[in-house]
Amino acid sequence: MSRIAVAGTLAALFLGFAVALVATVPWTVLPGAAPTVQVSRDFTPAEITREQAYHREVRPPAYAALLLGLAVAGLLALTPVGARVVAAVARPLGGGWGWQVLLGTLALTLIGRVVTLPLDAWSERVLRRYGLSTQSWSSWFVDAAKSVALTAGLSGIVLLAVLALVRLAPRTWWAWAALVTAGFVVAGSFVYPLVVEPVFNRFTPLAAGHLRTDLLALAARDGVPVEDVLVADASRRTTALNAYVSGFGSTRRIVLYDTLVQQASPEEVRLVVAHELGHAKRQDVLHGTLIGALGAAAGVCALALLLSWTPLLRRAGADSIGDPRVIPLLLFLVAAGTLVLAPLSTLVSRRIEARADVHSLDLTRDVPTFVASEQRLARTNLADLEPNPVLYAFFATHPSTPQRIALAREWARLHP
Repeated sequence: MSRIAVAGTLAALFLGFAVALVATVPWTVLPGAAPTVQVSRDFTPAEITREQAYHREVRPPAYAALLLGLAVAGLLALTPVGARVVAAVARPLGGGWGWQVLLGTLALTLIGRVVTLPLDAWSERVLRRYGLSTQSWSSWFVDAAKSVALTAGLSGIVLLAVLALVRLAPRTWWAWAALVTAGFVVAGSFVYPLVVEPVFNRFTPLAAGHLRTDLLALAARDGVPVEDVLVADASRRTTALNAYVSGFGSTRRIVLYDTLVQQASPEEVRLVVAHELGHAKRQDVLHGTLIGALGAAAGVCALALLLSWTPLLRRAGADSIGDPRVIPLLLFLVAAGTLVLAPLSTLVSRRIEARADVHSLDLTRDVPTFVASEQRLARTNLADLEPNPVLYAFFATHPSTPQRIALAREWARLHP
């Protein structure tokens, strides 16, 4: 493997990634705007106190689980322990490299989930105490098992393909692996709404009536082809209100949480859907998929450079890049890299969400309902109204509710 070729390809992919971000991300969503955030204008002291109390209780287990999971992944990756696990779980089936990849990925994913399970259960108890979760413990455990199975299955398939390429083309495997990984990202975006979403929710068509007709007419007026309007049975897990547009082309559908249909007014539902139509109108999912594919390909090249460092492989207990015992190291590096890049990812997400808010206002021109809807969503979901700047940078995929309300009022000022 030529390190110079890998480094050159990595530089080219990063350049393409940067160009794609500049070209597709709306860094200015409302020209000439100067929104003023006023939390106390829209929320009472009691509401602010309640959401702050909730976040003080839910953050410790959530962030402890994140750090513990990363620490355990690091322990498995940077000591021979992970390599021994990979070899041991495949031994009853002959210890072939394919079984090591698939069963090793499953075992490592399961270990990571089990060690954080008590902290996740702590978070679940907090959600229940504040009325945000409606799950039984049995369904919560079933969802956890489904998550492990899906994560391990998808990761195992990708890793199996990558290590097979290492064995088939030891000099150029990184280039083929970058293409394959990018392909998985693209395919996953198309397959997700048809394969993954039904694993966790049941979907039924929204009953014929004024709301269904109005939402389909709204999509048609916006120039966004929509196949159907579905209702997800979210109430069996949560009290949160939400909606989204899922799929591409003939598979695109508006999905409403049943909680939103039951609790929000038709005008509020319409505004939430208008926001989601903004994502579809601007091809946000497609652009995000392509940017993700570039990022995944660049990640493979970066991993190839790191894994070409022999001392790192020895520390992990692997003989070569094609050795299945390298899997714990791969999983750890991906997890650590994802966390390091989180501020960029969330920044991009927040700009795209802000543009979708502006789109919903352009489409509906209903600022009072927008403000009322944001207030309702924040109260129901116990949104963080005054987020810590560091936590906001790492974990906030949407602007805060006061920021969204301020943007709507600024939109009204600019569109008298």
